[in-house]
Amino acid sequence: MRILLVAAVALVDPDGRVLIGKRPEGKMLAGLWEFPGGKVEAGERPEAALIRELKEELAIDVTESCLAPLTFASHAYPEFHLLMPLYVCRRWTGVVTSLEGQELQWVKPLKLSDYPMPPADKPLIAHLIDLL
Repeated sequence: MRILLVAAVALVDPDGRVLIGKRPEGKMLAGLWEFPGGKVEAGERPEAALIRELKEELAIDVTESCLAPLTFASHAYPEFHLLMPLYVCRRWTGVVTSLEGQELQWVKPLKLSDYPMPPADKPLIAHLIDLL
C-alpha cells in the first residue's frame, strides 16, 4: 500500500477558533470538513507544502517559523495509507479567502466534533482541544 504524505494546519484566529474547509463535490470524501493543507510533492518538505497550499487555496502568506508541529494522523484508507502532520499557526499575512470555492468555517475547538470529518482528521480534534 502506498503512503500518501499530506500536511495540514490548524489556523487559529485571535478568538481561539480554528479554520476548517468543506471538501468540494467531485473530490474523494466530498462534503466532509477538514483542516487546510495538501499533498507534499516529491522532494518538498511538509512546511514548504503548507506555505504553498495556504497561498494557493486561502490567499495568505505564512512563514515557516510560524508553523508549530502539534501531532500527526496515520490512517489506512482503501487506496492508500495517509500520514498527515498537523501544525498550528496563529500568525499570517493577508485575509483568509476561499480561492478554490470551498466553504470555510471558523470553529471553536469544542465544536469541531459537530462537523463531519474524514476519519484521519477526527483524532486530531482532541489535541486541539487540549492545546486551545
